[in-house]
Amino acid sequence: MDWTTLFSKQRLGRTDSGSIDARSPFQRDYDRIVFSSAFRRLQDKTQVFPLAESDYVRTRLTHSIEVSCVGRSLGTLVGAEVLKKHKVDGVTAQDVGNIVAAASLAHDIGNPPFGHSGEDAIRNWFETRGKSYLSDLKPAEKEDFLKFEGNAQGFRVLTRLQNPDNRGGLQLTYAVLGAFSKYPRQSIVPGIQASEDVSEKKFGFFSVDSTSFKEIAEGLGLKTKAANAWSRHPLAFLTEAADDICYRIVDFEDGFRLGRVSFSEVEHPLKEIAFKTASRESQTRYKRAGDERAKIEMLRAMAINTLVHAAVEVFSNHSNKILNGEFADSLLSKVPYRKQIKVIEKLSSEKVYATRPVAQIETAGFEVLGGLLDRVVPVLTRDSEKLSPGEKKLLQLIPPQFTDGPTNIASLHNATDFVAGMTDSYAVTLYRCLRGIELPRGS
Repeated sequence: MDWTTLFSKQRLGRTDSGSIDARSPFQRDYDRIVFSSAFRRLQDKTQVFPLAESDYVRTRLTHSIEVSCVGRSLGTLVGAEVLKKHKVDGVTAQDVGNIVAAASLAHDIGNPPFGHSGEDAIRNWFETRGKSYLSDLKPAEKEDFLKFEGNAQGFRVLTRLQNPDNRGGLQLTYAVLGAFSKYPRQSIVPGIQASEDVSEKKFGFFSVDSTSFKEIAEGLGLKTKAANAWSRHPLAFLTEAADDICYRIVDFEDGFRLGRVSFSEVEHPLKEIAFKTASRESQTRYKRAGDERAKIEMLRAMAINTLVHAAVEVFSNHSNKILNGEFADSLLSKVPYRKQIKVIEKLSSEKVYATRPVAQIETAGFEVLGGLLDRVVPVLTRDSEKLSPGEKKLLQLIPPQFTDGPTNIASLHNATDFVAGMTDSYAVTLYRCLRGIELPRGS
């Protein structure tokens, strides 16, 4: 692949590059994502703790902003090295940082309510109660629903659902959309199903969106692996690393603040990472800090900095393989802090992610999303003349952009678009209203 085309400023759905001002095209992409309604709804979507009552705990919104900051650092550092090695006109290291920051900002924009358990709930519904609706679909189209994927939904949000009157949705640059796409393949790709490549663990676009992805892939010059499957954009490794660093370190910090893990359990692995590169002055300030919360905040900041520079070094060491589409691992899996990361993952799995309150609310999420799909899918896939009076009332509650599916598959995507786009609170409220458990008050 070639860096000149990988930094493409071409916008999906436009023949020109759009308006020109002091901002770079990639800064404008960042701003478009920030001001989108889908991004705004992340303020009430689960990161780790669904419907958390603590005002400290991070939501998907704050997590996404933090990931974008880490992504900007990674992109700027890598950009400086790439531009030193490869002559690319009209691009700066800051531009590369802005590409990764925008991609990182949007990395969770397609996640349904209740986090990853929301994805599981949608998959489970189609596998158990919704299979009959998939009978006339092609194999890959069926798999899109049976293995519903938030990453593919995110691509759909950015390129179709936001600003739906525009071809290309938000009309982001190819470079940002490429860096966003960690899994540049559709749900079924013959010949590479059993691959261990990190970019093939999941899929990144639905069959109905394959034309848009192909346009982006060809515009960026991504290496073709098979029909509807490409090698990653090199900067997608940085987007992935930014997310990996944040959710491992920051979720661990959240677990401590909520009392799920002790100070000593958190301090030991973080300190082993943080003090590897921390200045003597930073280490002295840490020792003088008297408050445990302040100590963990300092360790979190230092650990993130250490992992950022370690990930950049891995990228630099494998840059040729990455550019040739031959690197099959995540950057964080190659840093020299894997032992400490494993300790953090184990404690997080046992004491942060698997706690009783989290499990209870995630279980309720299965009931809520399954119950909503029970009602919404029949209404959107059936001829309006055959709807019952109650179903016609429900149709009035669904925004018009989700009610005009010209085909069965379009209607099914409309249903998942509607449900996946909900916030946690709205999903619960609508479910309770549809079940008659709660009625709206006031005028």
